[in-house]
Amino acid sequence: MATTLEDLPIRDDLRGQSPYGAPQKHVSVQLNVNENTHPVPQDVAEDIIASIRRALETVNRYPDREFTELRVSLAGYLGHGIVPEQVWAANGSNEVIQQLLQAFGGPGRSVLGFPPTYSMHSIIASGTGTRWIPAARDAAFRISPETAVAAVRQHQPDVVFLCGPNNPTGTPLDLATIEAVYDATDGIVMVDEAYAEFMPVGQPTALTLLDGRERLVVSRTMSKAFAFAGARVGYLAADPAVIDALRLVRLPYHLSALTQAAAVAALRHAPEMLAMVDDIRGQRDRMVTELRAMGYTPHETWSNFVLFGGVADPHAAFESLLDQDVIVRDLGIPNHLRVSAGTEAETTAFLDAMRRVAADQPPVRVGP
Repeated sequence: MATTLEDLPIRDDLRGQSPYGAPQKHVSVQLNVNENTHPVPQDVAEDIIASIRRALETVNRYPDREFTELRVSLAGYLGHGIVPEQVWAANGSNEVIQQLLQAFGGPGRSVLGFPPTYSMHSIIASGTGTRWIPAARDAAFRISPETAVAAVRQHQPDVVFLCGPNNPTGTPLDLATIEAVYDATDGIVMVDEAYAEFMPVGQPTALTLLDGRERLVVSRTMSKAFAFAGARVGYLAADPAVIDALRLVRLPYHLSALTQAAAVAALRHAPEMLAMVDDIRGQRDRMVTELRAMGYTPHETWSNFVLFGGVADPHAAFESLLDQDVIVRDLGIPNHLRVSAGTEAETTAFLDAMRRVAADQPPVRVGP
């Protein structure tokens, strides 16, 4: 008989839980995990490869554990007066968030979040022994300052997680809400800005609030706008004292020399890499327009994906799309599906397939 988790002396708080994971199916049009489906430009790829090749010449030595050059590059990319001492990086933003909870959460402490939001927030909380406290959102998945502050005052968390633009809804997050939450707590406030580059041009981000707020943390990733999901590079900006706290919990040499070299090379080409963002925004807005014309109810989105309601049977619609070689995400939100913005060809394939779904399963009215 095969051994199961229940046969092992696993932590009691992990029993019965399921690991994170979107379905991994090999189809032609993969629009289910909010990747940047555009390939890295060839000249950029060649520079990255050359940088990795140089790093391999000394790969017998441990990497720079302070990843100095990468922090300089990230600070330059972020702007807003941010200096390298305010920047931290790790293997994807998930590890950054994990280190944050290792330092400021843990047993006997709590983190407040606002579902539906990034599912890894609660999973990382569980993995670090931090109590996860879910709080309600307002209509249309937004969070007003009043709603957020009421939740903070009720629960008195040690850490607050905000997500803007929010995953999986794409909802904007007002800076006024961040400011109000910060003023209402003595704990750490983390703003997950994984999709910040897809916000409207000129829209201020939480980075503008860092000055004078030593407990505010802004998390970013290179997975989305930089088409670097496979490289696993996430980072945050915060007060240097927060960075010192993260040094206490990080594993030695946690960022490989190859990862550092690849990320620095990609950041050298930031304008070229970000040129893809405009096209992605265009395909996202095209999906919003055409889904609405089909009778669905797409939600406002500042990200690289669209959450849309009005789906009569999300599971059946998901399977129908899969049969047409297109995969999206069924998040378990009643009458909703989520789709990532792809290339023009991928977006066309999804929209054509969705029209066939609508013909078989007419959209339904959702909400008031």
